Amino acid sequence: MVFNLAENNTIANRFVAELRNAEIQKDRARFRRNMERTGEILAYEISKTLDYELFEVETPLGIAPVMLPSKRMVLATILRAGLPFHQGMLNYFDHADNAFISAFRRHHKDGSFNIQLDYVSTADLNGSTLILCDPMLASGASINVALQELLRFGAPDTIHVATVIASTAGLDAVRRRYPQARIWTGAIDEELTAKSYIVPGLGDAGDLAYGEKR
Repeated sequence: MVFNLAENNTIANRFVAELRNAEIQKDRARFRRNMERTGEILAYEISKTLDYELFEVETPLGIAPVMLPSKRMVLATILRAGLPFHQGMLNYFDHADNAFISAFRRHHKDGSFNIQLDYVSTADLNGSTLILCDPMLASGASINVALQELLRFGAPDTIHVATVIASTAGLDAVRRRYPQARIWTGAIDEELTAKSYIVPGLGDAGDLAYGEKR
């Protein structure tokens, strides 16, 4: 299943448009906030698909029945670009456990690259609802490696992948490797360059949020 937020006209269009806008991108604080907002909206959409059970809440005047999520959630992200997006989701899924992955592209002289993974910190994933969020789903390589490493720590009942912008090639790559994963995105772009950059995309999310890396 792929959910594309851009298929419906909502205020989310403005947040994604500002994330793409080269002039507005110069304001790092606004870029991070728009990442956070998009994470909040996708968290709300994901929440519609969770498992729920009935709880009773004691109010000053009585007992109120309410349906609440029933499964433990683990919210994972890839450092550093994923942090503002992750925070947006955490604003809504504030009871979630969290997981962090340090991974980056190691480029080679021939133009190819591999994903270098240095660090994984996560709670036990057995029986959980796992949400892996990363702003850009380009080739799908980073998401696939991150999921491969996370699943060493247990078998979640459900896997969600959330991203701000995805390429069609990246979507296909993740769906081939993890057909059980539900993918949520703010927009889908068709073009992927030879160096696996999404076009029109938005640029390097980590650099735009926190400054260019050396």
